[in-house]
Amino acid sequence: MKSLHFILFFFLSIFTSAQNSFEIKDVKKTVIPFKLINNLIFIPVNINGVNLTFLLDTGVAETLLFSLDNQEVKLSDVEKIKFSGLGGDLSIDGFKSENNVGKIGEHMINNSMTVFLILDQEFNISSHVGIPVNGVIGFHLFKNHPVSIDYSSEKITIYNDRELLKRRTKKFRELPVSIEKGKPYLYGDVEMTNEKKSSKLLIDLGNSDAIWLFPVLIKDFVYNRPNIEDFLGRGFNGDIYGKRSRIHHFYIGDFRFEKPLTAMPDEFSIQHVHMVEGRKGSVGGEIMRRFTVIFDYYGGMLYLRPNRNFDDPFHFNMSGLDFKQDGMQWQEDLVKIETVKADKATSEFSTAAERFQYKFVLKPVFSISGVRKDSPADKAGLKKDDQIIFINGTKTADMSLAKIMEIMKSYEGRSITMIIQRKTQQLTVKFQLEDPIPYQE
Repeated sequence: MKSLHFILFFFLSIFTSAQNSFEIKDVKKTVIPFKLINNLIFIPVNINGVNLTFLLDTGVAETLLFSLDNQEVKLSDVEKIKFSGLGGDLSIDGFKSENNVGKIGEHMINNSMTVFLILDQEFNISSHVGIPVNGVIGFHLFKNHPVSIDYSSEKITIYNDRELLKRRTKKFRELPVSIEKGKPYLYGDVEMTNEKKSSKLLIDLGNSDAIWLFPVLIKDFVYNRPNIEDFLGRGFNGDIYGKRSRIHHFYIGDFRFEKPLTAMPDEFSIQHVHMVEGRKGSVGGEIMRRFTVIFDYYGGMLYLRPNRNFDDPFHFNMSGLDFKQDGMQWQEDLVKIETVKADKATSEFSTAAERFQYKFVLKPVFSISGVRKDSPADKAGLKKDDQIIFINGTKTADMSLAKIMEIMKSYEGRSITMIIQRKTQQLTVKFQLEDPIPYQE
């Protein structure tokens, strides 16, 4: 998923009634824990009594449900519709369901929740994240209450009292945002080489990249060099391709980011998308995770305070590999057993000789979902669908997708040794990480 090279990028032209709202009951604020994976936020959402996990995405207007992982959710008032979004074709089939009961945490409830069900299983993102993900929620969580996202503590606070919000934001910088078609936009300054240009950008928490720019919408756009052709993610209608590069600086208010990574989808990927007037691109989770962020849709404000991640460098996946989790499988683990015996004469205890036994545990299985042409992994001979057994001596079964990505983004020149399974062969492959897009003056 984004930064993990899986971009959830949605555009829904449908807009439901004002009744579809979350309310906070009996408290001035409510706190919701979340999981942060590859700059993306995942929160617990209960629909009609069933506990699910949703991606929090300011880039979507409506609530989407696309995977139930063998859970059964009874949906109300269902009708067939079509979706449109990034990708090749114009639309895909789905269903709209109204008058459901949605709950988030102990105090937030929506008694008239509308969800849009996507049947295409190609759109199931769980294997690209490493946890079961059932859907995406956006505008309807933000529209009635200020929402604070603390990336450091991995907690969301939703306010039901604006005086509490006022006290909370005293040490924050505030920036105006416009809410258009259920999504937040701000103006940032994009400095490709040495000239800053003010640009209208969607704040897209469902995009784990730092910045997206749409060259076809930017007058006299010139790609910085070096740049690479790359897979940028997946939309409703298929895979999204374009270029990746770095720009000199990016600014939000008086916050400056040096040499951020920038993705630029090709014209084909956005040809069917109806952009809001003046939009040039998006700012994503790789930027926003560097702040504690407060969205106030009603007040038209964004509040920012830098956190400990603010000065992190912008690292790229330098292997050229995209990964996915192919479910779980039973594996043998060797477990050491220590037995204790008592000395009757002294009443003391001593440890007997070590014994071992095997136990079976469910562990994740990882494979390669894509290989960038001319990347270090490509040159080393790795291929799509190769199953990864070891990375630098560590079993991948004892790792997570996030940990694998952390290794691939660590530092240029790092040596990587993989043991992979390719059909009936087990192979050892070695390569070094190499940044293909260092910024050049």
